[in-house]
Amino acid sequence: MADFTHWLNGLAARAEQVGGWWAVFAERDPEGLRACLDGTELLPWDVVESLLRDVGEAPGRGRELYEAAAGAHDRAPGGAEALAARRDAMERELRHAEARIEELERRLGARPAPGPEEAARLVHDLAWTRDDHARATARLADLAARLVNLRGATGRDGAPPGRAASDGSAPAVARRRPRGARYAWTEADDAEGAVAVGVPVLPVGGGEPPRGARFRGRAGSRTAASDAPVAGAVPDAGAEEAEEAARAAVNAVYALRRLRAQGRTGEAHVLLCEALGGPPGRLPALAAELHRAGFGADWGTLLWEAASLPPDRLAAVAGALADAGRAEDCEQLLRQGLGRPVEELAGAVAALVAEAREREAHALLTAFIRVRTSEEAARLAAVDPALLMPRLGAAARALSAADDRALRHALRVGGVLGP
Repeated sequence: MADFTHWLNGLAARAEQVGGWWAVFAERDPEGLRACLDGTELLPWDVVESLLRDVGEAPGRGRELYEAAAGAHDRAPGGAEALAARRDAMERELRHAEARIEELERRLGARPAPGPEEAARLVHDLAWTRDDHARATARLADLAARLVNLRGATGRDGAPPGRAASDGSAPAVARRRPRGARYAWTEADDAEGAVAVGVPVLPVGGGEPPRGARFRGRAGSRTAASDAPVAGAVPDAGAEEAEEAARAAVNAVYALRRLRAQGRTGEAHVLLCEALGGPPGRLPALAAELHRAGFGADWGTLLWEAASLPPDRLAAVAGALADAGRAEDCEQLLRQGLGRPVEELAGAVAALVAEAREREAHALLTAFIRVRTSEEAARLAAVDPALLMPRLGAAARALSAADDRALRHALRVGGVLGP
């Protein structure tokens, strides 16, 4: 711990000069931050990452020191029990954030719409709650990885009394040590005779797996082999795709149920989000299967994750939901994407229009005018006036004459619209 604590104090001194997240963390939990700087507690890695971004430093050396400190911290007497207790607490935090996000989104989408001040407050609260949700998700994954590493280092289960690592009802496979971030399918334990429950991987149909903490990478195209017709056959492509989507959804929900039964919530979340790397057309089937299995809240979480996808990918997912008759899900996804910078929102509108998704583009811009200020609408229009000004105007007029007047005034003041 000593090396990491020394390095962390240096980082903290640099971050304090910058402000940014340091000021936020110091205000929200000054005692907890002090305990971490004193070396009595371990600062969560997502907080360390935020400070590194503020000072513009790469995580390399800090990550090495963090992992060494975490290993030493977790191997202390009672370490496994403490990790499990923190994981349980973080699962409660995640559920609380999910419920709060659902409440705030419901209030933002209420009819009649909230006034500008109330809408601004709700958007502000929603942004912070999403940050809480993202940090809880990251910490669950980190705690799960640390428990896995602890089992590998000590040769013991690491689960608290009364919580078994496996119920033995699925075929056993030899445990192997996971490498990197993609640890979700095995548990590390080199002890002789140890076994783990086999969990089926969510099929993604040739899609490239998501990249980055927020899954911002684009999915890859199908392979030539998957596109080639079978000799002598006239396949029904639509039926085959629907069947494959249904099979993928059933596999995903089966795996999700097993992981949840074992208390592996962080891994369950990672598995669920793998769907965002596959064909968007499969998501409606997954939504239906999740709701059928009583996992409707997980579908809401997946929509929230999808709201952070790149603009063209966001447009593709929204289009797939609209095509499948899930108009409410489509509109919810677009509303949740409103927190991104106006340049990204302009890209999302452009992608929707390029795919002939005028209805979805109109829904996105209408929601934008409801929850963002007229000045922000003018900044959005300035990104691509030819594309956005007529569509923003149509969205404002569809809401009310007052919204139309406010937008026109903001466009004139911003120099986007002539006098």
